[in-house]
Order: sequence, then C-alpha cells, then structure tokens
Amino acid sequence: MTPDLTIAELVDLPVVERREALEAALEPEFRQALLMTDDDDLPHDESFFDLGLTSLGLTDLKQRIERLLGCEIDANVLFNSPTLESLLTYLVDLVDRP
Repeated sequence: MTPDLTIAELVDLPVVERREALEAALEPEFRQALLMTDDDDLPHDESFFDLGLTSLGLTDLKQRIERLLGCEIDANVLFNSPTLESLLTYLVDLVDRP
C-alpha cells in the first residue's frame, strides 16, 4: 500500500487492507510529530498527550493528515479519544459512510 492514499481511493479496499493502508499513512506522521524514530514503539492505544503531543501539535498534525487523506477529521475524535487506534477506527468508518 502506498502511504498517501486518499479516502476516495480507500473505498475500493477491503476493510482489513483499508486499515493497514491508513496505519501505513498515519504512523510516519505521528512519529514525526512525536519526534520518534522507526525503532521507537508507537502504542496505538496510548493517548497522544501521554506520548508527549501538545494540543497545538495535535492541531498541526490534524491539518497534515487532512491534506494527506483529502478529508476532514472531526477534532472531537482527536481530543476526546486521543489514540491512534480510535483515529484509525474513525477513518475506516468514515470511508464506509455514504
């Protein structure tokens, strides 16, 4: 999968592949924002804030991801359930919406 798939391109993928493609696209963005290397563990179920991301950093990351995927992300998803797991679930569900 290419890490720069848009939501429109994800529609044709099976759900499992969709999630993998989204993960491949988002992990590098989060690693960069958190100043992590490829060797650092990026827990999918830990809060972005607990990992060291600030509100301002998350807002910047949100904008970068929206440009990358070509869709809008509800800020509530990022701030009320701030984990990579919840964001991936949200985006997979977003693709399924009419």
